Amino acid sequence: MSIAATPTRCRLARWLMLLCGFSAGCMSGPDGGNEHDTVARQIEICHGYSCKYTSKLPLGSADAHRFAAILASGQKSPPAERAAIGRAVSYFEDRTFGVIGVRDSPKSKFGAFGVRGQMDCIDESTNTRALLLYLEDLNLLRHHTVTRNASRGMLIDGRYFHNTAVVRESSGVKWAVDSWYAPMGSTPDILLLSDWMARGFWFRSSPP
Repeated sequence: MSIAATPTRCRLARWLMLLCGFSAGCMSGPDGGNEHDTVARQIEICHGYSCKYTSKLPLGSADAHRFAAILASGQKSPPAERAAIGRAVSYFEDRTFGVIGVRDSPKSKFGAFGVRGQMDCIDESTNTRALLLYLEDLNLLRHHTVTRNASRGMLIDGRYFHNTAVVRESSGVKWAVDSWYAPMGSTPDILLLSDWMARGFWFRSSPP
């Protein structure tokens, strides 16, 4: 089974890139399984900015066991599971590096549009959501479900366009899982989606 990483708002992101001249913000989108699931799995990895390229990442039984071990450490509570999700994203990105052969720089690198292996927020959020769906499909998420990616910023509101993957806690609270800010293989930012939505203004002193 293939878990495709479907781009979100890629056309809008490309339009914003052209409009702003590739500004420094985030615009610049076979065997596997575990003991309960032996279906072959692979994830299509987006890169090159706005999913210009895709590479197939096969996830085998060793990967499934590794993810199961990581998520097992988060079974006690939603905060523990979010911390485990962060570690799962780190492992996933290391595996991604092994397939692409290029270590993505943090944020969006100026002039890297179309460069294989480099990722903007469309690539990052699409890949992270594909991983989260994979974990959900293996029944490894106990306290969260995967929901649609979220976006913020329209330029006219003083913010660059930015995308993030999102999980919803069993209580209904949504959390952003944003891997764009950190270097490839590092822990992503995981924060309340409401707090994430309030960020990104270039004329404020608050976090970008």
